[in-house]
Amino acid sequence: MSEHNPRRRSGPNPMDPLSSPSPAEPPPRTGRIRGGRWSRRGFLLGLAAGAGVLAGCRPPGPTSPTPTPSKTPTQGSPSSLPTSTPEEHSVYLPNVGNAGPAVEPRTTPTPPKATPAPQAPPPTPTPTVTPFPPGPPSKLGLFVARNLPEIFRLLRTGGVAVVKTLELDPNFAAEIKRTSPGTKLIGRIDLPQLRLAELDPLPAARAFVEQLLIYAGDPARQPYFDGWESYNEPVAGSPEEMKRYADFEAERVRLLAARGIRSVIGNFGTGQPPLELWEQFLPAVQAAHEHGGWLGLHEYAAPTIYYLTTRDGLGRYPGISPQDTGWLTLRYRKVYNQVLGPAGLAIPLVMTELGVDGLVADRPGPPNARGWQHFQQYWAENGYGLWGPGAYVEQLVWYDQAMQQDDYVIGGCIYALAASTGWQSYEILGPVVDVLEQYFQVHAPTG
Repeated sequence: MSEHNPRRRSGPNPMDPLSSPSPAEPPPRTGRIRGGRWSRRGFLLGLAAGAGVLAGCRPPGPTSPTPTPSKTPTQGSPSSLPTSTPEEHSVYLPNVGNAGPAVEPRTTPTPPKATPAPQAPPPTPTPTVTPFPPGPPSKLGLFVARNLPEIFRLLRTGGVAVVKTLELDPNFAAEIKRTSPGTKLIGRIDLPQLRLAELDPLPAARAFVEQLLIYAGDPARQPYFDGWESYNEPVAGSPEEMKRYADFEAERVRLLAARGIRSVIGNFGTGQPPLELWEQFLPAVQAAHEHGGWLGLHEYAAPTIYYLTTRDGLGRYPGISPQDTGWLTLRYRKVYNQVLGPAGLAIPLVMTELGVDGLVADRPGPPNARGWQHFQQYWAENGYGLWGPGAYVEQLVWYDQAMQQDDYVIGGCIYALAASTGWQSYEILGPVVDVLEQYFQVHAPTG
């Protein structure tokens, strides 16, 4: 949810060695984002074999009075922090459509459409399904906006790799770690977005750290959180803006590391940043490398999680290899293969949001769809499975299989369990949780 309005471009730049697709990879198809300043979020994920159901119980954890969970940043941070005007809380999604020469996909905010999003179809009875077979440990995780019992139901499987949360209650964090000690826990406080064009990096980093330490430095919380993000989905429109953000993140990493707190840097939205701007971000990656930090990215696509990947158009079970990449999902492989790996900076990576998100424009599927729930009929009509929850988990499992092929990936957080108000079409409570529970049970670490 960034407020900066980037320049509009589309597709990979044929003159840029970083953005040119390999000969074996088809050029990206067009796809834009819906929304004027874009409301950030993105797209949902996965695929594998079958789907399974099981139920369970779980101990409820206490809810927190701390930051109100919301996909939209709340106002009210100290005046020393960079802020944006209220109308600029938008979501940025990749713009990959244009009549001109093919260039790197970017986002271009546009005013939100007045047409309401379609309602999710009425629930259908859970069919008899085939359970997932046992396999290697899953790298799937959860984005959690608030405390609900179902969170602990999945955590008790031992298969949840990572949880990203806006719920900062220390008892909730402690219960997550008691229930699943191996699950990584990442926190974020709600703040207005950065104006990168006006950012004074070092004072802004000090102001941010001062505010974050209220939570991250609290002895009741610090033992349970493995890392902390900064601002959500910043968008750099130029090399200079990216350099400012890199300097901000590098200083934040150093200040927090001095207090024993890990930073999760970047936190870029889907399709961001353009590949040619990653060079300007390397100072932040270097600081994270020196202080044990992680990189955070968001990856979404629609109408399926395979859209604009090298496996797109291959049907319900397209398979996955380490060579496959994409312009929305699997984009992270371009970054690591072309920039971070050659620089010796392949730091640990977490997809702090992932899934299916209809805010990609110029795409197939229902034009006003948003979360995965709005794509169930499309999937049924196009051979991706007649039962929407199972079809969605199959796609998420496909993405899990991709993450398992990359050692530097810690995991990826499905958006969302206990979603924020206004994002109900992304919600996975219900049958999706049933299927995921069985999948996690047979893909939990052993020993």
